[in-house]
Amino acid sequence: MDITKNLGMLLLAIYLIIVGITVLVHIVIPVVVTGILALAAGILILIGK
Repeated sequence: MDITKNLGMLLLAIYLIIVGITVLVHIVIPVVVTGILALAAGILILIGK
């Protein structure tokens, strides 16, 4: 298994895993944390990093 070197895609993957876990297990993660993670992933994907 090969982990991507694209930081934006890596952050997006982490974000999706965290959101999936919170929905399935009902663990409360602050909205600010998921919002910052989503914003950082989106910006990095747009600039191509």
